[in-house]
Amino acid sequence: MRNAGTPRAARRTMNANRRTTSEAEPDGSDRHEGSARALARLALLCVAGAVASVVAGAGQWFILLLGLAGLALTGAGIWWALAHRGVARLLGALLALAAPVGVLILYAVSGLWPVAVTALALWAAALACARSALRRLRKPHGVRSRSVRPPRRPVLIMNPRSGGGKVSRHGLAERAEALGARVMMLDLDAGPDAVTLARRAVAEGADLLGVAGGDGTQALVAGVAAEHGVPFVVLAAGTRNHLAMDLGLDRDHPVSGLDALSDGVELRIDLGDVAGRPFVNTVSFGAYAEIVQSPDYRDAKAATALDHLPGLLVGETGTVLDVETDDARVHAPQTLLVSNNPYGRADPLGGGRRPRLDGGKLGVIAIRVEGAAQAAELALRGERASSITSLTSRRVVVNADDELIPVAVDGEALTLPPPVVCTVRPGALRVRVPRHRPGASYVAPSVDWRRVVRLALGHDPLPIRTNQEQSDA
Repeated sequence: MRNAGTPRAARRTMNANRRTTSEAEPDGSDRHEGSARALARLALLCVAGAVASVVAGAGQWFILLLGLAGLALTGAGIWWALAHRGVARLLGALLALAAPVGVLILYAVSGLWPVAVTALALWAAALACARSALRRLRKPHGVRSRSVRPPRRPVLIMNPRSGGGKVSRHGLAERAEALGARVMMLDLDAGPDAVTLARRAVAEGADLLGVAGGDGTQALVAGVAAEHGVPFVVLAAGTRNHLAMDLGLDRDHPVSGLDALSDGVELRIDLGDVAGRPFVNTVSFGAYAEIVQSPDYRDAKAATALDHLPGLLVGETGTVLDVETDDARVHAPQTLLVSNNPYGRADPLGGGRRPRLDGGKLGVIAIRVEGAAQAAELALRGERASSITSLTSRRVVVNADDELIPVAVDGEALTLPPPVVCTVRPGALRVRVPRHRPGASYVAPSVDWRRVVRLALGHDPLPIRTNQEQSDA
């Protein structure tokens, strides 16, 4: 009887110890919340200090306000430089350069520069503390992975031109063959395309498909992999390698992606679909999609963009789009970006990244700047400006009166008949990645000062949402 009772007694003791430990020591989330509150309070103190430094310059308030006016004029000048030609473009460029320089000279002459520098430094510190506070409340969403056995007949399709010749420069073909993979080189001039090669590989028994190339090639082969249910490998041999970045791969060392063949784990991520064509990152409509149609774009990107933008921005040329999402309608955006899962921030320049790839939703960013005033507002308010519409949707329909709509799918220029329908296929793609990889970089959240104030005052923190989710709410 003693032998039978001993295990139960031990279990009771262990459970009591666990309860005591959990009651005595706060969990990690409590510690993170405590440090977040401290940082939120420090952020508010920095804001107060910035205001106090401005008050110290009382009597010259108008000079301080000229700093904001200079920023607004810079935005307006950029608009004139992009939306016009000839003398108007020259004057806009001069305004964009002269406004900030003039403000700096005015600060120096008036002797107010110490106040301005102090205020800017405290404001920068406030933003850093606020972002750090929100970061500590962020609950990272890691895509669930599972261990898998190495493939028996992997096939890797490689684009020798992609990324300025990364395939040959890093010896990807030789290293892949040494690991037992079959390599198919993509010949863009005369050979079969990526989809044909991928289908041929599956028909011949491939149990894994991979791509060393740009995101456009990645998307095409990923569609074949999803169709046949075989895992997919990404080798960062393109120029930007946006999918590789969001998967947490090492973009500077594409060879490290080959570790997925010998010591990999498998993830399930979403796959976008535009008019029956797969995409892994983004589908662009409007100005960018119109510009990349030009045959001169590859060799002279800046010159081609400057030549086309005036007509596109003022509505003289280009397709007038009508966009319908699950819950909203957007008419005539100058630029529309539909992404496979939303970006953490509404970044028109594409410098951001997606916090997750398995959310089952499309991100939608639409931009329409109708004049210098809205351009000035955009310079002052950034992604919160009224000219930017940011939301999420499971389905996006883009319509127009034209017979064909210019579209850029993962950077590849296409024309598609309207209506162009974008959807997302949740968990459609099995992605094989190395077990050990750097991981995706952190996405700094947009600073919501109402949330920071609530946090500093000790109220319960609200869940962190992406910029699109905040707009939806």
